[in-house]
Amino acid sequence: MQTRAFALTALACALALSACKPAAAPAAPAPAAPADAKTAPAAAPAASSADDNLNAVLWMQRSVEYRAATETVYRAAADKLDTALKQPNWDALVPDERGNPVKGLKPAVVMDVDETVLDNSPYQARLVRDGKEYDEVTWDAWVAEKKAKPLPGVVDFAKAAQAKGITILYLSNRAVHLKEATLANLRSAGLPVADDQVFLGLGTVVEGCEQNGSEKNCRRLLAGRQYRVLMQFGDQLGDFVQVVANTPDGRDALLQQYHDWFGERWWMLPNPSYGSWEAMTFNNDFSQPRETRRQAKRAALDLAP
Repeated sequence: MQTRAFALTALACALALSACKPAAAPAAPAPAAPADAKTAPAAAPAASSADDNLNAVLWMQRSVEYRAATETVYRAAADKLDTALKQPNWDALVPDERGNPVKGLKPAVVMDVDETVLDNSPYQARLVRDGKEYDEVTWDAWVAEKKAKPLPGVVDFAKAAQAKGITILYLSNRAVHLKEATLANLRSAGLPVADDQVFLGLGTVVEGCEQNGSEKNCRRLLAGRQYRVLMQFGDQLGDFVQVVANTPDGRDALLQQYHDWFGERWWMLPNPSYGSWEAMTFNNDFSQPRETRRQAKRAALDLAP
């Protein structure tokens, strides 16, 4: 969301929270005809319209490859914890988001929630089934269900970090009014929750920092005031560093600048279902009709001409 810097519009902010929206309830079935009634042959069910997200959601829910990928990330990260702890200057915050020295601070790991810690693919599956897209009302209703399961490998990693005295901080673009439901879901999924303060949702006020849409730089700065951040986990580039320009060139430049941080301080989880990578292809403008956005995505494909 689910989740969850370029200049985000209100609609683009919603993208970071999750990805799409559940649909209206199906119509009630017609009453059965009497056994002796003469009826016309039943019409064939209408074919479902194509949905851009079908394969992505199916892969996340049914493939062993997805489970293997997330477990690989978390096992590799767990093997790096001792190295990070032993080096007193090890820090996973970029210099622009580190407002104070790390010396003497307690260690922490910063984790995005949606598609990094909790799996919201059932929400996405409902959208595929019903031909709908994300909206905040249906997303909030999904979060209130507290049914999201943990990604494979994340519980073992989080418990290993906790055993070493490392606090897990959940820095999410779930809005602050979803805090209680989110913490309850995390606890039921077996993830460590030290206290209510470990959730840093969208709308968290950070003194002395001007927040820009759903960007997380202010909240990372807040985390750094209290903790030495050993690692960051996410499924979007903006989970690690502020994305000033969500364009192909802007994103590529950030990847090159911090290339060596991935697999050491930063750990990326796969999410083919939604994200700023998709919005980039249609100029981050979700006000466009769905078909217009689809055409922009098709135009962005590399056909190796």
